[in-house]
Amino acid sequence: MKAIVKPSSNLAGEINALSSKNYTTRYLLVGALAEGTSTIYYPAHSEDSDAMRRCIRDLGARVEEDDEKMTITGFGRHPLPVKELDVGNAGAVLRFLMSIAAFCPELTFVNNYPESLGKRPHDDLIDALQQMNVRIDHRNGKLPITIRGGHPVGGQIKISGKVSSQYLSSLLFMTPLLEEDSEIEVLDDLKSKVIVGQTLEVLEQAGIRVDASPDLMHFRVPGNQRYEARKYIVQGDYPGSAAILAAAAVTHSDVKVLRLEENSKQGERAVVDVLKAMGVPLSHKHGVVHIHGSGQLKAVEFDGDHFTDAVLAMVAASVFAEGTSRFYNVENLRYKECDRITDFLAELRKAGADVEERQSEIIVHGRPEGVEGGVEIDAHFDHRVIMALTVVGLRSKNGLIIRDAHHVAKSYPQYFDHLRSLGAHIDIAETGGNR
Repeated sequence: MKAIVKPSSNLAGEINALSSKNYTTRYLLVGALAEGTSTIYYPAHSEDSDAMRRCIRDLGARVEEDDEKMTITGFGRHPLPVKELDVGNAGAVLRFLMSIAAFCPELTFVNNYPESLGKRPHDDLIDALQQMNVRIDHRNGKLPITIRGGHPVGGQIKISGKVSSQYLSSLLFMTPLLEEDSEIEVLDDLKSKVIVGQTLEVLEQAGIRVDASPDLMHFRVPGNQRYEARKYIVQGDYPGSAAILAAAAVTHSDVKVLRLEENSKQGERAVVDVLKAMGVPLSHKHGVVHIHGSGQLKAVEFDGDHFTDAVLAMVAASVFAEGTSRFYNVENLRYKECDRITDFLAELRKAGADVEERQSEIIVHGRPEGVEGGVEIDAHFDHRVIMALTVVGLRSKNGLIIRDAHHVAKSYPQYFDHLRSLGAHIDIAETGGNR
């Protein structure tokens, strides 16, 4: 599928933010790990959350849903001994379930996305699980991965946090179910600490006790705990909304995005502060972000590790800012669905943007007059890349054609529909042979 993004100078209207993908996948998991029936209200529907839903069903959870809610009757610490799981292209789902698979005698995670998830590394989580009496077969830390578990043990566990916080979250979901207490020490650095905060929040809501150091580098997890069946309400999603807000910021706009809680623990809530620093006229109250965009932006400098999944959208906005913007501490963007630094910036250059990369930085020399566009560019199988490139296309002189745009469904299936409802000129062309 190709998205044909045409110049669109005016956006207006209001939309409801999608439900959070990150919270939905976590609530699905803790519901599956509970012994009883949990209810999730307003769950997200995306390829990632659908992958988690499908996998927990395969592992023995009973899942029922209607338009408003989903009920999950969990399997506790006794998943079915299935032989294979297909997580699609969902890296977080894979990593969370790798630890849960340690309770199975033998489970293989298959590789159906060799050019995307199949390239992503999982060595640090593999090393940690091997410390816990779990044998793992893998190809240099990549899929396919076979977990040979059955009797994982707690104790002293060391895990690196320099590539992804998902490895640590995976252990935090699994270790409460072990017979032994666990002490988890994070080595090196810990990326995306805010996301770990979301995991701890969900664990607490599920009745699980974890003692965390203030810097989130040491954890004590008592064993023999049980997840409680609970009711959960999924909040609106900041990462996906970031691209909508960026689109409003770079155009003449009067746009409201609803269901974005001011006190959310989502790190991507910081996009409101980034856009304010860019000089975007906006308000944020009663769960509504209201932007009166003028298209006039100022350059900014921000630590991107605090809002990892919204960095690309903010980079897209800064393409049109006056001055040079810098987003630093973002090396973990290289280990996502694609290399979100090298690959994304290559596409921005094709569109006419003036950008530079460092190992852990993105530097944007803004062009307030706009960029030329008029080219066909590659999505690199990455939903965040697609959303951010769409923002650039809206402000370009000749538009952009984005290949493989169907991958936006990984987190935000309605993205193009929502933008069009606000007045964006976007056509969709089915190409056949989706990669």
